[in-house]
Amino acid sequence: METRGHKGPGKVEMGRGASGRRIYAGGGSPLVLVAGPCVIEGEAQALGIARALASFSRRRRVPLIFKASFDKANRTSLNSFRGPGLAAGLAILERVRRETGLPVLTDIHEPAQAAPAARVADILQVPAFLSRQTDLVVAAARTGRAVNIKKAQFMAPADVLHAVAKARAAGNVRVTVTERGTMFGYHNLVVDFRGIEEIRRAGVPVLFDATHSVQLPGGAGNRSGGLREFVPVLSRAACAAGADGLFVEVHPRPARALSDSATAWPMARLAGLWEQAEAAARAAKRWT
Repeated sequence: METRGHKGPGKVEMGRGASGRRIYAGGGSPLVLVAGPCVIEGEAQALGIARALASFSRRRRVPLIFKASFDKANRTSLNSFRGPGLAAGLAILERVRRETGLPVLTDIHEPAQAAPAARVADILQVPAFLSRQTDLVVAAARTGRAVNIKKAQFMAPADVLHAVAKARAAGNVRVTVTERGTMFGYHNLVVDFRGIEEIRRAGVPVLFDATHSVQLPGGAGNRSGGLREFVPVLSRAACAAGADGLFVEVHPRPARALSDSATAWPMARLAGLWEQAEAAARAAKRWT
């Protein structure tokens, strides 16, 4: 696909980083990293990961956003761990934001959650399975916070632009899209990297979800499986294709994670993964 001369999306402000500088996605801004645990397993866990990420951000000068869910409402099994819930989860995220200086991203599942989440989070995320829900997208957009829309596993790239249009019609231009793979047969996802270019050509910055894209949804019976070993190659490919940022779920002990244990990336290996992503992004800029 020929992309020379393509201008790409404009800047979208996502919040202020640990250094106090504003973080932007798109518009030629540096590659953004969104990282954190899939779900809040407790205050100590969230703060420990956030402090390590804040240190990494300052040391490497990486524009980094902390992410974590207060509730995982789409677990495969009714018995799976969901998180601390709205009130307790937001209290933990508020402490993370206050003590580390990192901007915070969290997902919401109902329109009523938008306003309370916006009092804490810098970015509200619309989950993939809910990205067609007009009331949810509009409620998130009307808070004035940046909105990150996960492209559903059943959506073509052009289809997610309708969700973006809903957010913009609600008066919010601070919208990004996250690519996270498309359903292909039983328990499998594939990534069509043409989609990154297609969405960016529509003027929308694109993040690439490196860990959910290697999921095998429902592939482990009562939970999702995954192929963690493919996280680096997909991350390199996405950044070479022009992604404006990387979305990575991290955990100090992935095998013990209470959600997405098959795909969470080890904290100890984040620096190496990020170096590969940045190298791929730098190489891509020579051709775009």
